[in-house]
Amino acid sequence: MTNRIQPQQTPAFYAQAIASFGISLTAMTLALIYLPASPWIRAFLTLGLLYVVTSTVVLCKVVRDRQEVSEVTNRVDQARLDKLLTEHDPFRVEA
Repeated sequence: MTNRIQPQQTPAFYAQAIASFGISLTAMTLALIYLPASPWIRAFLTLGLLYVVTSTVVLCKVVRDRQEVSEVTNRVDQARLDKLLTEHDPFRVEA
């Protein structure tokens, strides 16, 4: 069976991703708070912002889950192929 090296994310990558998300969410929240518009318009835009954030989190989870399922399926298929190849003897004579 072949060993594949899995790419690893560094702690700096995680910190950058968290900081980017936090800064963008904070900036949008402050923009909505200080927007010179009626409360109904700000509430509607806030609801839209929350919808975008939650749908992004769900999309990330779906992509990750799909990748994990694909990886497991590939491992199972590779194990089956390895088993078939080890059991196959082209020089064996059937009696």
